[in-house]
Amino acid sequence: MGNTAKSKNILPSDACDRLDRERRCGQDRRQDIRSKFRYYLINGRRESARREEDRTRVFFFDRYNQRIFAAITAILMLSIFDALLTLILIEKGASELNPVMAFFLEYGPLPFIIAKYILTSFGVVLLLIVKNVFINKISMYAHSLFTCVIFAFSSVIVWELYLLFTVL
Repeated sequence: MGNTAKSKNILPSDACDRLDRERRCGQDRRQDIRSKFRYYLINGRRESARREEDRTRVFFFDRYNQRIFAAITAILMLSIFDALLTLILIEKGASELNPVMAFFLEYGPLPFIIAKYILTSFGVVLLLIVKNVFINKISMYAHSLFTCVIFAFSSVIVWELYLLFTVL
C-alpha cells in the first residue's frame, strides 16, 4: 500500500485551497475510534430520537436528562424500601411469594437485599438502554415505562404498609 492521504485518513493538502468544492481539511477525526468513544462517553449522542427511522434503533451512549436520573434513583430507593418492608413483614409471619426472591431469602437478609438491588439495577439499565425505542404494541416510548415501574413499586409499598399496620 502506498503512502496516500486516504490510508492515513487525511484529506489532500490542496483540499483547504478548494473551499468552493471541499470545506474539510486536515485529519478526519471521525475515523479515530478513541475520539469517537470519548465523545459518546462524555458528551453523549442525543437525548431522544429525532428521525422516524431512529425510533426503532437502540443507542448505547446517549445523554440522559435529570428526569431520567431522578426516576432511576426513585426506582432503586423504592426497591430497597420494598426489600426492608418485606423483611419486616416476614419477621411478623408473612411469606415471600416471589420464588426468585424467596430463594435468596433462604440465604439470609443481606443476600436478599443485595439480590433485590442487583436485579432491579439490571432491569433499570436495560430500560435505560432502550429508552428511546418506540413500542408499537402499547404505542409508547420505553422511557415512559420508568413511570410505570415507579407506580408499581409504590403500589407494592403501599400494600406492604397496609399489611404492616392493619393485618399483622
